[in-house]
Amino acid sequence: MHVTIASHYRLPVTGYGGTERVVVALVRGLRALGHQVTLLAAPGTLVPDVTVVPVAPEVLTDPRLDLATLAPRDSDILHAHFLLNRAPSRPYVQTLHGHLPKGASPPPLTIFVSRAHAAYYQRDAFVHNGLDPTDYEYRATKGAYDLFLGRLHRVKGYRWAIEGARRAGRPLVIAGGWRPSLRGGVRFVGAVGGARKVELLAGARCLWAPALWEEPFGLTAIEGLFSGTPVLGTRRGALPEIVSPEVGALGDSLDDLVTARAEIETRTAAACRAHAERNFTHRAMAAGYLRMYADVLERDALPAGRAATDA
Repeated sequence: MHVTIASHYRLPVTGYGGTERVVVALVRGLRALGHQVTLLAAPGTLVPDVTVVPVAPEVLTDPRLDLATLAPRDSDILHAHFLLNRAPSRPYVQTLHGHLPKGASPPPLTIFVSRAHAAYYQRDAFVHNGLDPTDYEYRATKGAYDLFLGRLHRVKGYRWAIEGARRAGRPLVIAGGWRPSLRGGVRFVGAVGGARKVELLAGARCLWAPALWEEPFGLTAIEGLFSGTPVLGTRRGALPEIVSPEVGALGDSLDDLVTARAEIETRTAAACRAHAERNFTHRAMAAGYLRMYADVLERDALPAGRAATDA
């Protein structure tokens, strides 16, 4: 199959990124499964083993654009990683990676990134995000710290991570975009990416993910699992689809998380890595999207998504 993927970002991302890394992982996964890929992305994009067509973001998101006019003639399907204002004149799908403004409804042929994300909009078509395991370091011997990695916003629950680690008697490393006021036992390292992020994930005894909103997916959770690091989070959004009892613990309150932290290290690094490799690789994500493409090409409709096999 020849898939044309459209992203209004320059790829690969130089900082932390999120959607950008998922798009690159999907391209890798499709190529690994033997499919041809053309990538429409912002100028400066350098992704190996695919045909890159540089397109300015304002062109890609122009409401008058028919995306089909930018795709090769032999492309079987178009896949936009942003919502299109106009339906292309050829078969297409689009992935919603975040949440829409309150009251807005996703257009037809929208794919979501988790079952919970789809259900939030009364839909059922979803494909879990995936990443390339080779981008992460698996480490069974851990350091002496817990980790919070992500945007330092209230909904991400970083304050819960700080207070929970304090009550659990655990030193905590906070990696995020701006410096909050911190108390003892917490080390702030700023925004991280690349090798530094990989190192922190691999060395952490536990990854705190206490989301306080309906998280569409939660990419840092699978990054932790690929690193052999168990995840401690809330039962919000997609986290119950990602974190099984063998690789982490979920709770509804800060008290629940403090209690769970006392026994989180009974999860093994090997179990965490194996769970991620079964369910959240770039190949698994690509296979999920190929299933979506096939149904759209056959009957112009999306099938229901399939959840992780053992979550």
